[in-house]
Amino acid sequence: MVVSFAGPFLAVDWGTTNRRVFLIEGGQVAKTERDDKGVTSVDDFAAEAVAIRARFGDLPMLLAGMVGSNIGWQVAPYVAAPAGVAELAAGLFWIDDRTAIVPGISTLVGRRPDVMRGEEVQLLGAVAAGLVPGDALLAQPGTHCKWVEMADGKVADFVTAMTGELFALLRKHGLLAAQLGGEVTLGAAFLEGVEDGKRQDLAASLFGIRAAKMLGQRDDADAASYASGLLIGTDVAARLAASKHDAVHILADPVLGGFYAAAIQAHGQSAYLIDSHAAFIAGINEIVSQ
Repeated sequence: MVVSFAGPFLAVDWGTTNRRVFLIEGGQVAKTERDDKGVTSVDDFAAEAVAIRARFGDLPMLLAGMVGSNIGWQVAPYVAAPAGVAELAAGLFWIDDRTAIVPGISTLVGRRPDVMRGEEVQLLGAVAAGLVPGDALLAQPGTHCKWVEMADGKVADFVTAMTGELFALLRKHGLLAAQLGGEVTLGAAFLEGVEDGKRQDLAASLFGIRAAKMLGQRDDADAASYASGLLIGTDVAARLAASKHDAVHILADPVLGGFYAAAIQAHGQSAYLIDSHAAFIAGINEIVSQ
């Protein structure tokens, strides 16, 4: 099945809760739109594809992210790491002769299973655009933070940490929920949490939030910042301990990326923020070029 992406085309970064549509002309974004129609809020994907084309043009469409998962439109099988642009392009899953889904990547290095969907486009795009070296440690913070070893420009191996989800659960449920309603800021409490995260004794350190309140050691206004620093700090400590790199390239928005950068720098390592949207566009362009 062959389709030409030589002219304008549509790229859709379709996640669990959000979706972003791009009209690509000559390799550049001519129009874009973001909405909350993630895969969990869509019942008829074919109708959504028709609606997107009605707004952006009747063009070939390349989809990436959870749209290719078992809760999406159709399952696009994973390609195994190490994987680069060529492997993704060869593994495209075709819905019809003008609509394809980018496959995710899986790994079983050291018999440790892990999977990703959507992040692979950003990762390979960052390398293709020269935003990161071909051999590097990349971090993609979020609900589920990806830590990725790039080697020779390919995704060689990766680890997913449920850092963001754990923080959200702690704020809503359980013993600490009443203490964690404050705003998270990049200050002394956050950095204290990062330092305590270096011990990698997360379960005990979390109970320490309760104990600090009982003994008057920390104001609850700082508890959320401390907890965020503790979770991110534990995540960062584990990943840096397993990596040979002395720098981390972070694909994230400036706020969340800034928290991770501070935690990485607290370990004496360098951190570089990368524009994740620019990386996605670069990755999509590399895939369609093949």
